[in-house]
Amino acid sequence: MNMRSVVLTLAAAVVFSATASAAQPQGFWTMPAIKDFGPVHVWPEATDRPNAHSTYKALFDVTQGNPAADKVNPGLDHIARAVNTFAAAGVPLRHLKFDVIIHGGATPIALGEKAYMAKYGHANPNLAVIEALKKAGVNVMVCGNALGDMEFTPAEVNPDIKVALSALSTLVIQQNQGYALIRM
Repeated sequence: MNMRSVVLTLAAAVVFSATASAAQPQGFWTMPAIKDFGPVHVWPEATDRPNAHSTYKALFDVTQGNPAADKVNPGLDHIARAVNTFAAAGVPLRHLKFDVIIHGGATPIALGEKAYMAKYGHANPNLAVIEALKKAGVNVMVCGNALGDMEFTPAEVNPDIKVALSALSTLVIQQNQGYALIRM
């Protein structure tokens, strides 16, 4: 499968995330790999399905955030949806090489419980989805430079998240390694 097909498949997974409706019948949505996040529906007649024997490499670039919000960051939910989309199509999780780089306005979502509470006065709503992504094999990173820009330290970062040298270097390195870039 060529890079264009991978990017189009991942982009479709993200776009379809906005179409969930309460009017759908019970069981219409499924979450085969990441429970409670990123629901998907697999239409029987859908085409351009992932090959269960292929390996898929994607780097999700999460930059949008609102620390005042008490809801999961939409980018993280869309990443869960991408994992669930491929899992629903029969792709084993070990065939998904999905990485996330958090930076810019999204940087605070990488904070651990104590630091987030101290800074924003409420619990970090992203902890459960980050833990679920990690359990599914997704590598979640935060930009070390963005931490510094916002006056956070690596000690304040959620232990499920690695501190990357910088988002800039991660974006270049991983694209050079063949990862499809998905901006959130």
